[in-house]
Amino acid sequence: MSITLGVIMDPIEQIKAYKDTTLALLLAAADKGWELRYLELENLYLQQNIAMGRMRTLNVFDDEQQWFSLGEEIEQPLGDLDVILMRKDPPFDATFLHSTYILEAAAQQGCLVVNDPQSLRDCNEKLFATQFPQCCPPLIVSNNSIYLREFYQEHQDVIFKPLDGMGGTGIFRCKPNDTNLGTIIEMLTEYGNSYIMAQKFIPDISAGDKRILVVNGEAIPYALARVPAQGETRGNLAAGGTGRAQPLSERDRWIVSQVAPTLVKKNLLFVGLDVIGDYLTEINVTSPTCAREIDAAYDTAIGAKLMAAIEQKLGS
Repeated sequence: MSITLGVIMDPIEQIKAYKDTTLALLLAAADKGWELRYLELENLYLQQNIAMGRMRTLNVFDDEQQWFSLGEEIEQPLGDLDVILMRKDPPFDATFLHSTYILEAAAQQGCLVVNDPQSLRDCNEKLFATQFPQCCPPLIVSNNSIYLREFYQEHQDVIFKPLDGMGGTGIFRCKPNDTNLGTIIEMLTEYGNSYIMAQKFIPDISAGDKRILVVNGEAIPYALARVPAQGETRGNLAAGGTGRAQPLSERDRWIVSQVAPTLVKKNLLFVGLDVIGDYLTEINVTSPTCAREIDAAYDTAIGAKLMAAIEQKLGS
């Protein structure tokens, strides 16, 4: 099957090639002989009702010094592509939101978009997890300082975080008798104008914030435990955490079993679940990472599994 794949991502020249999951996915597509097209958000537009893109041909290499080359520019309907990987990193701002409408038009015009544009809009990475309360720690989502303070008084040790961040940005831990509580709530809620999430602190973070990758409803059998740096609460690699690949636990597999049917129903082909101890904390649907670290430890070929799932979707 001859397949043309477009990728929408942050500037490819700025990625860290040795660890970038998007590059790993593109290398897997190239290994299958697929043609690649490169776009950034600014290259998408809607003309009348036709989703269009100004794209460039792309070649990728597993080389930390030269990992890509771009060719001629092509302007064409996005619907002419077989598949588009939407891999733009958060934040999920107005520009990201509006791009999903263009991509939804592309999907209606014949292109498979991974992940589904409507589901990208519907599934906020923090709030989506709350649809599975049996998997989650005690939490509250509010912009009201009274409710947030009451939650803190009940649980004493609490994580506060914005709903649209990534990489551990804007995350605060408030321990018992923390004098910064008011300032943190004011800052994150923008004085009551923005909703935030508060979660009971999970001490098991010391063993790592596990990233579990799920391809078309099936979990990769190994997770990447992101262990916080000394003196840190956040395990995110972007916040200095150290990655340690490890097999999934029975509890991990149970959490996946609770979530996976909904992922399939919502056409979310490539998703990252964040699990601390026994609890699901987030569901990453925009640009889940950690594939290269898991592949390096266990030769899991995650990119190839996603390409096989895409082929199956296209074939059906």
